[in-house]
Amino acid sequence: MKLILSTVFTVLVFGALAYGQLTPQMSKAERDIRAALNSTADGWNNGDLPKYLAFYTKDATEMLSTGPKGGVEAIEDTMKRGFWKAGRPEQTLRYEHVLVRMLGKDGAVVTGQYVLTGAGKPDRTGWFTTAWIKTKDGWRMMHDHS
Repeated sequence: MKLILSTVFTVLVFGALAYGQLTPQMSKAERDIRAALNSTADGWNNGDLPKYLAFYTKDATEMLSTGPKGGVEAIEDTMKRGFWKAGRPEQTLRYEHVLVRMLGKDGAVVTGQYVLTGAGKPDRTGWFTTAWIKTKDGWRMMHDHS
């Protein structure tokens, strides 16, 4: 029984690591940042805007065609006027090609590709760069250029 449980645990852990693009060789900071990023996709896919926004700092900025705009309230407003017009996004979100580059122990730059799929619409993809800082509440995005 112990061997079976150990085998099941190993399969689940390594399956989860592979699915979430996490590997045992990654630092704890990188694993935490990736988990936070994936949590934003979970919030998006569940129509939970507060969960989607939870990993932004209060004074986070986003890059718009007009330049950077500040504050998580501004990011929330952008989402409500765009993807969340009907109260939730129509398409599901996932991230691919994610690369976390640590900038010391309290900062990181994350690049990757977002992919929006479903709802009978063509997939929409784009590249992103986010800047992260370690706060007392864990890793948070301070800038989003998507």
